[in-house]
Amino acid sequence: MINNNILPSLRSRLMKGLFIPLSISWLIGAVIVIFISSYFTEQAYDRALLDDAYSVASHVVLNATGTNNQLEVNLSSNEMSTLLFDQSEIVFFQVLNDDGTLIAGHSNINAPLTKSFDKPLFSDLIFQGRNFRAVSIHKEQPSNFYIVMAQTSDFRESLIQRLVLFSIIPQIIILVALALSLRKVISNELSPLINLERILESREALDLNPVKLDKRTKDVYNLGVAINDLFIRIQDGIRMMREFSGNVAHELRTPLAGIRAQAEYGLLSHDPETWKKQLNGIVKSEARASHLVDQILALSLANEAQVSLKLEPVNIEEVIKESILKFLSRADALNVDLGAQGIEPDIYILAQRDLLEGVLNNLIDNSLRYGKNNKHQSRITISLNKIFDTEINSEKIEISVIDNGPGISKDQMYLVTKRRSQGQAGQLLGLGSGLGLAIVNEYARIMGTELQLSYANELAQVGLKATIIFTPTQKG
Repeated sequence: MINNNILPSLRSRLMKGLFIPLSISWLIGAVIVIFISSYFTEQAYDRALLDDAYSVASHVVLNATGTNNQLEVNLSSNEMSTLLFDQSEIVFFQVLNDDGTLIAGHSNINAPLTKSFDKPLFSDLIFQGRNFRAVSIHKEQPSNFYIVMAQTSDFRESLIQRLVLFSIIPQIIILVALALSLRKVISNELSPLINLERILESREALDLNPVKLDKRTKDVYNLGVAINDLFIRIQDGIRMMREFSGNVAHELRTPLAGIRAQAEYGLLSHDPETWKKQLNGIVKSEARASHLVDQILALSLANEAQVSLKLEPVNIEEVIKESILKFLSRADALNVDLGAQGIEPDIYILAQRDLLEGVLNNLIDNSLRYGKNNKHQSRITISLNKIFDTEINSEKIEISVIDNGPGISKDQMYLVTKRRSQGQAGQLLGLGSGLGLAIVNEYARIMGTELQLSYANELAQVGLKATIIFTPTQKG
């Protein structure tokens, strides 16, 4: 048995199902925002550093002598200080000849030099024990030379860190608030289900009254409707079970009381003929009780078969022959002509063999009990016909058990397929328990077909024809 305490609640599963994807989405979004912010912050600082490099390059000129293309920076100390001033960072520069020799600026910066005149080269390096961001440009006027600008990156990194911090904290607050809001909303939406659970838990086992329906949520309302429908079906099942049990008890009481009365009467008598007569009566009463018990077991088999039913190819010729042989001696004793017509070898139908045998046995038994003809010899015929179903454009196999007895009315044809119902003949004869045709109807339903009752002679409206239609199949 599963421990209810270790099972996750629906609330926690919904929170997990919503919050985890939401958190992942938030995390991805935060990373993207941070990346984009950092990228554009870097771009802004790099652009400012590049502007300084171009500004220095604009003051590189040929020296006053103009010999050997020697270059110099045409900036005074104050102008250079102004150009390199930064309130938060330290800025260094280099002006290098095309061969890498220093013209002006700070030595040993060792920044990588760009190979292109049009494309600046940005790099990160360590200079004087600190992190620097550097850019190099290559100019060809007034002569080939390089400009290197290097700036400490402490403030830049601090700015990015603050940007990340101030971006994440509000998002975390929003995420927590959203989680609390989700929890509250989920709790409110689940309250009808929780109330329904509490109502059902507090109920007595035999309390099958409908539960009060909560219309706030469609799904919970439908669940309540389904529970009420289940209660109604359980009530119907209990009522039918009680009726059936009472009817069975009544039917068993009659033969058992007869057996007891006949036994007591025989014990009081000293006449052997009386003993024999009472014993014969006991045998008949026992047979009636045994027949009722067999039919009750047959209904139990029908319920079991409905759960574990597996339709398979069944040779109908074999089943019909076995059923006829089973009842042949009884039919001879009652002077009933029991036979078959239209039987062909190797005809298979899709059915369940035990249930099919139960159908034929109950139909034959029913005809032997109620199908007696008082004017002519009684006949019971098992007929097999092939018919064409135009609705599905396919062939069907029709199996009928036909007698020439008194028959029953159209209204009774419907009633006798219900449990504890007998036809007029059965009521007059005082035979049976009213379960035979109900069993046949149940077996047929389980096998996906139905029992059809009609007159054997429609014109005279006499005799009973019980028919079941099956789908033909190939041998398995």
